[in-house]
Amino acid sequence: MPVSGLAKNIGTLLGEATARYGSNTAIHFIEEDLSFTYAELNRQINRYANTLQDKGIRQGDHVALMLPNCPDYPFTWLALAKLGAVAVPLNIAYQAQDMEYVLDNSDACALVIHSDYLPVYRKIAEKTPAVKTVLLSGEPGASDGELLSTLAEDAFDDFTPHEVAQDDILNIQYTSGTTGFPKGCLLTHEYWLIFGQSAAKQMTMTEADVFLGVAPFYYIDTQWEMMMCISAGGAMVVGKKYSASNFMKWIRKYGVTISFATMAAWTFKQPESPLDQQHKLKFMMFGQFPHELQRPFEERFNVPLRAGYGMTESGPATAISIENAKMSGSGSVGQLSELREARIVDDMGNDVPQGEIGELLLKGPGMMTGYYKNPKATAETLVDGWLYTGDLFRVDEGGYYYIVGRKKEMIKRSGENISANEVENILKSHPKVANAAVVAVPDESRNEEVKAYIVPLEGETPETITPEEIIEFCKGKIAEFKIPRYIEYRKTFPLTSVGKVIKRELTTNQNDLTGNCHDRMKVV
Repeated sequence: MPVSGLAKNIGTLLGEATARYGSNTAIHFIEEDLSFTYAELNRQINRYANTLQDKGIRQGDHVALMLPNCPDYPFTWLALAKLGAVAVPLNIAYQAQDMEYVLDNSDACALVIHSDYLPVYRKIAEKTPAVKTVLLSGEPGASDGELLSTLAEDAFDDFTPHEVAQDDILNIQYTSGTTGFPKGCLLTHEYWLIFGQSAAKQMTMTEADVFLGVAPFYYIDTQWEMMMCISAGGAMVVGKKYSASNFMKWIRKYGVTISFATMAAWTFKQPESPLDQQHKLKFMMFGQFPHELQRPFEERFNVPLRAGYGMTESGPATAISIENAKMSGSGSVGQLSELREARIVDDMGNDVPQGEIGELLLKGPGMMTGYYKNPKATAETLVDGWLYTGDLFRVDEGGYYYIVGRKKEMIKRSGENISANEVENILKSHPKVANAAVVAVPDESRNEEVKAYIVPLEGETPETITPEEIIEFCKGKIAEFKIPRYIEYRKTFPLTSVGKVIKRELTTNQNDLTGNCHDRMKVV
């Protein structure tokens, strides 16, 4: 069923926002100290759309983006939306193996890449011949090749958006899979339009508001935050990355009224200041934060802080409203969005009684349509219109949802989804490792950290295969954020009859090489 109030597509939404809020500030980039009104933003996007079209990008083409938080990212992403092309965001921490897989799996025919990441691309350029066009971002003269921003300076600033339907794909958004291979979520124009509209309503955003976004653009976070701002006509302030020491300073300096509390635990750990309550904030949301610290955070910074839940596949799912102070610190992630239905089921797919734990299933418009070129994973995740989240939940009598754990072997570290299987496969390839198992461990600042259990090969010991050697072995093979921060050595693993590691026993069994597991645990 169509959702009322949605624009025809993102190009149309930009046109409507320009007509309504043209002279209002749309976006400000902190490091570059560059601001654009809605009219200026739309003209820049048109120039980029014309430039990409001149370079052969056509409707339906897949274009990979490996860019930091800089003007080129939103200009290119939204230009692709107007062209009816498909964006493939690449994590800037990708190493050659990650990058090669995603470029190949996504069928990318073009790449827009910052010059800082060219060394990684050069390692696999010959292995990805389907990428015919490479355009650069960065400082003029930083590298050989054509800078997209320079080409766009000479392009026309008028562009008629192509005929794009709400169910046309805008993003193939890769997220870690339990098999170790990233899966490309197919996200439509409708997905982003609904996300922006829902978030604007949830955060009570208006054209008078200023939002601070510091998550990377290659995540869905900063992308939906931008859609929210465009939907409401508000301004977005963008930092290159989160900074615990600068977060509240930026909020004060730029008159920020709404923000997503990225890395809230790190912000809370900063030394208290008499300036903590000198700001214009009216509302903050978070996805990961110890609920015991929620009320102290609100009291210290004098701002409502509310929880929410969503995932790349689902978009927005639950949230606690700004008015609902009684649920602060409860541990709940809120009630269902008005566009979502939910079930909590057991392993057989049967609904569990209220209050009992089961897997959360979601249904509604504006969710992913499947995984690109992965019918098996799509069929396992989307069943009879329901999205199987892989997250364990319970719901109380008031309709408030609580995350209890996960069915999938996934580690969620500082907003990154990390496949335990992928890290295990790298560790097992070490010539001195007989077996490896990877689990999530709680972390106050990052929500979860990566812990590896290692069984050395016969004849090897923790002294002959040190934690430092293991860490060094992982570097360059997987992104840095996936590398284990904790390492523990074991003589054997508890195994099932078919040889699968029983991780719940592993984490409580103290039968390690020294008799005390903490003696062989190393934080790196």
